[in-house]
Formats: sequence, C-alpha cells, structure tokens
Amino acid sequence: MSKKVAEIIVEVLEQAGVKRCYGIVGDTLNLIAEHLEKSSIEWVHVRHEEAGAFAAGCEAAFTGQLTACAGSCGPGSLHFINGLYEANRNRSPVVLIASSILLSEMGFEFIQEVDFKSVFKDCSIFCDMILTADQARKKTVMACQAAIAKRGVAVLIVPVDISHGEVHEDFPYRVHFPRPTIRPNDDEIAEIAKILNAGKKVTIYAGSGCEDALNEIVAVAERLKAPVAHTSRGKSFLEHDNPYNVGMTGILGNEAGYKAVLDCDTLLLLGADFAWRQFYPDHAKIVQIDLDPTHLGRRHHVTLGAVGDIKPSLRSLLPFLEQKSDGAFQKTYVDRYHEHVASWKKHLAPGHDDTIPGSYLTSVISQRAADDALFTGDDGTPIFWATRCIDTNGKRRVFGSLLHGTMATALAGSLGIKKAAPERQVIALCGDGGLSMLLGELLTTIQEDIPVKIVVYDNSKLGFVEIEQMAEGMLDTFTRLKNPDFGHVAQAIGLWGKTVNKASELDAAIDEWLSQPGPALLNVRVNPLELTKPPFMELKPVIGMALYTTRAVLHGRGADIVEMIRENI
Repeated sequence: MSKKVAEIIVEVLEQAGVKRCYGIVGDTLNLIAEHLEKSSIEWVHVRHEEAGAFAAGCEAAFTGQLTACAGSCGPGSLHFINGLYEANRNRSPVVLIASSILLSEMGFEFIQEVDFKSVFKDCSIFCDMILTADQARKKTVMACQAAIAKRGVAVLIVPVDISHGEVHEDFPYRVHFPRPTIRPNDDEIAEIAKILNAGKKVTIYAGSGCEDALNEIVAVAERLKAPVAHTSRGKSFLEHDNPYNVGMTGILGNEAGYKAVLDCDTLLLLGADFAWRQFYPDHAKIVQIDLDPTHLGRRHHVTLGAVGDIKPSLRSLLPFLEQKSDGAFQKTYVDRYHEHVASWKKHLAPGHDDTIPGSYLTSVISQRAADDALFTGDDGTPIFWATRCIDTNGKRRVFGSLLHGTMATALAGSLGIKKAAPERQVIALCGDGGLSMLLGELLTTIQEDIPVKIVVYDNSKLGFVEIEQMAEGMLDTFTRLKNPDFGHVAQAIGLWGKTVNKASELDAAIDEWLSQPGPALLNVRVNPLELTKPPFMELKPVIGMALYTTRAVLHGRGADIVEMIRENI
C-alpha cells in the first residue's frame, strides 16, 4: 500500500526520537501537520517561529536528543533563521521541516518563493530539498542522521506538491545512533604527557565539551597541581564539587581565573572554543584536546592539538602523568578565587534607598530556587548575573546565548526546557528588551500550559549596550525603553503577575512567585545604574568612562554619576 510523503516524513521523525515539533501551521504545511497530529510527536504552537527555534534548540541542548521545527512556505520558515543560527552554534541537534511552494513554480518569483537552500546553508550542517516522492524517506533519514551525528541543524525543504505525492517503492532506510569512543592515539597521548610533565605552572581551561568529565578533570588537576578555570558554557559542569575551581576568565570572569590562565607556563585546553585571543597566554605551551578537529588552534596558536572526547582522552592520559609535588601555583589561585567569592558575596546586597541591583535579585533567586532548577538567561545583564550569581551544584544548569549573543532567548528557551523536563523548576531570567522583543510567547505559556517562572530585569533600557557605550565615552544613545508595567501585562493576558520596586519586598515576592502552580511573571524594577565589571581594566575603557563622566556632568546629569558611584563603589 502506498504512503504519502508527508506520512513518511513524520514516521522518520518518530523513529529518530523526536518528541516535540515547534512551529506555526500554514497552507503548505497542512498535510504534514495532519500526520503530526496522528503521531506520537507533540505539536507546540508558538506565536513566532524564531521562538520555536529557540525552544527547540534549548530542548535539544538539554536532552541531547533530536528536536524538530516546522514552518510554512516563504516568510513562515524564514522566521526560524535566527533561532537556527543559535542552535547550530550550540551544536544542538535540530531538524527544520521547511515546507515550500509548488516545485513546478520554483524559479519564477512565485508568491512567497524563497530559496531556502541559499538562506539556511550558513546555519546548518545539512540542507537539501526532496525533489521526488521516492526520495522522501532517504532524504529525511539523511537530515536526521546529520543533525544527530554532527550535532547541528538540518534543514529539509519539502515542496507542497511533493508532500502530497505517493511513494510506491519505499525502502527501509533508518536513522542510526552511533556513539563511538574517540581519543588521541598512543603517540599523541605520550607527547601530551611529556609537555604537561615538563610544565612548572600548569593551568587547565575547560569548556562545555567537558560535560560528564568532572571526575577526570579533578584527577588530572590533582596530578598536575593545576588550577581549573572554565568557560561560561562549562560553568554547569565544572563549578560544583571541584576543589581546584578558579572560576571564569573573560569579560564574565574574575581575577583568579583570568590570572591563572595568563600566568601559567603550560595550558591544557579541554573542550573549549573560547573566542577572545587576548585572554590566552602568549608565552605558554598550549595543549588542546577537542572533539572537533577544526577547533584546534583556531583561537590561538597551540603547541599540540589532538582530537578526542574529553572523558576517555583524560582517562588514557592520566597513567602517563607524573605526580607533581609543588602545589604553590595551584593554591595561589584557588585561594584567590575563594577570596573573590567571599568579597563578591558581600557585594550582593540591596542598593541605597531600598533599590534592587540586578546582581542582588539574581542571588536571591539562586537562594530560593529548587536544588535542580534549570535557568535560561537573556543576552546582556541577565546572563551576566546568572553566570556570576547562580550557584550550580551538579543538578542545576544555566542556558544562554553565549556563542551567538542574540536577544530574546530566555523565555522561548525556557518553554523548550520545561516541555522536556515537566517535573523540574524552570526559570527564565528575561531582560526587558528581550522579553518585549518576543512578548507574544507569554501567550504560548498559556495556550500550551507551560508553567515556567519568568522574571523581568526591568531597568527601562538596553543595559549592557549602555555600559558598552559608556566604555567608549558615549552618553546613552538609543538605549532607553518606555516599558509598560509587565506585571500588569501578565495579569491582563491571564498569567499570575506582580511588580516589585523595593528590595525589602523581594524575598516574599519571590517566594510567592515560585510557589505558583502555573506560568508566573515577576517584574522587578532593578537599579539602572549598576555596572557589570570585568576582572581587569584596560586603558581604553578607563579613558572612555572618564570621558562619559565629563560629558554627563556637562549635560546636567551629574546626579546620575553620583548615584552610579554610590551603587558600584
């Protein structure tokens, strides 16, 4: 008995392990939607396709399993593009079913015609079109297989007439789930050990590729007497239960992590693709191990690069490492990190006149959230405070747009994570700019009954952008936002909503917010003049801040300078 292409596509998605498909239905997608409704795959109706891609990407990043999006022809599927860039950069296995206009009309500038292959080629690891009905199963398998094996976005373009086509000779192509163990060869292991054994001051810098390798990293750190710095994306995996942790380097980091990396004579770089060259040591020997061979030496020149999963690679390496006896270098930076943490926690306090700094808000949420809470943070100050203030413990995880750097991921991402983990507490840390950009997804929480907890960092501006402008000596330019009361907005559309203005009211409000059974939004008017400070100061931003101060005073805004000093010094 023959089957329609739409039915075969859905069958392959089920066999590939897809649990949910995010999107908005439209004419060219109708038949596929009909078969999705008959399947085990849950359809999640978002209000904007970009949010659907953010949600799918976050779910895939959390579960490691293939997740789907589907959209209609032309502008429908085109809306997914920013979220697909985000998913592809995060190595999240996502497949987009991009339905399209009639194959026979392509090439004639037909209404809603878009060349999806050209559009999506730079944000996917697979992008192809089903050209005949007989290709349906094979190409859908290829798309799913690519997304799973290469860990990225696959785009399958389906002309509407092809989706209605019937397949008479259907071969049993299937998606496979290979999980090979990859490590450097024996000669490379020996050479890595030789370099590390010769080092006097060794630092480990580890990234998100070290998931599930904490025990091995701690063992290597003990053997080499090495402090362990980590990237922002590695925080959830490497911060907890790690006696040698010295935190992050980079703009989000602290002095201990920053100095531990720069002051070493040998750097062991593990599963990290940190982009900023100035945070790497120029005169140290660098050994890099990464699963992706294209990452080797692309951020900074390295002495030796090897390909491998971090856990089996370190297990193979450990027997060849000599036990170092001098732990002074390691102790120096571990002690400095603990001093930083103690000093930082003193800073986490209400502001002057009962105001609410964003850092203090985040620390209170961390204290009151569930032990296994999952957090998403919008790009800008919310994710900055999340990486600084959320305590991870091996159960919690923090998700943010730390590679793509796009706005508006927190709410949409929380929807995908909550769908995948309905028993876990999921908290979206939203900027006022990010929330308002995809404000319609508040309606998705109601329509799909997704009980996420949403907090808005309401400072009525694009806060991180304004700090960047200050560092360049500019007055704030086009950063101000005229916001509604987001607590009242939530109430108007059917959510639990509340607005808090005073630090003295914060504890009770957060407890009430987190105790709600359904989706709930807490709007917090945070201090707009709190600065996000890096672990070091370069001359250019110092001069820029001085110039900003002068300009602000000359423009009659001296009171802002006084308040900024009171809140940050």
